Amino acid sequence: MSREEEEEEDIVCLDESFFIDDNYQITDFTFGSHVLQLYCLQSASTDFDLTGQLVWPGAELLNDYLTKNANMLQGCSVIELGSGVGITGVLCSRFCREVVMTDHNEEVLKILNKNIKLQESLDDSICCAELKAEKLEWGNSAQLNHILQQHPEGFDLVLGADICFQQANIPLLFDTVEQLFRDRDQSKCKFVLGYVSRTKVMDAMVINEAIRHGLQINEVSGTRRSIRNHEGVIFEITTNH
Repeated sequence: MSREEEEEEDIVCLDESFFIDDNYQITDFTFGSHVLQLYCLQSASTDFDLTGQLVWPGAELLNDYLTKNANMLQGCSVIELGSGVGITGVLCSRFCREVVMTDHNEEVLKILNKNIKLQESLDDSICCAELKAEKLEWGNSAQLNHILQQHPEGFDLVLGADICFQQANIPLLFDTVEQLFRDRDQSKCKFVLGYVSRTKVMDAMVINEAIRHGLQINEVSGTRRSIRNHEGVIFEITTNH
């Protein structure tokens, strides 16, 4: 046996299931007077692409903000980008008329749908809106058009939290937001982002990409604070038109 063949024999081929941890536990989360129950992981998966299986600090930041400003949700139609386990969408369903939660990862979509069924089964559920989950990879026009065909009036609010993990995804994120804003009443539609700072490069890129897409990005006064050893802030993003 040659050395190359010996090296090939030493290579361990791992099945994709090696990276998947689906040991979900029902966990309580409290925001103001609202107690939410969701299945989630207690620690991150070994696969970076499965970060949506647990609740990140940006989601807690965004939910705190939405709880204190619930009037902005009343009667709205909402689409959430990068929903993960769905903690923000579930909170919004208590105020909104329509909530569509999205993620691009099939494994994350499974836990998202599991949490939708959990909300339906809870005896004390006070959801006003029907929760839906859809697959959406940022920048994928076919997937986005499929969602918009089912919701021809569009959405009043676009929400996202802790979704700027990779620099390459930020332009795609704002491509998607720009498309969601298109043909909407500009006085109503806005993107609310629960942002957690991890690098200065990423901070600058988020602001620059918003501007490059013809959007106006404003830090919401009084929302900047420390959360789980990171600095977080709420941005409201609207069109310049």
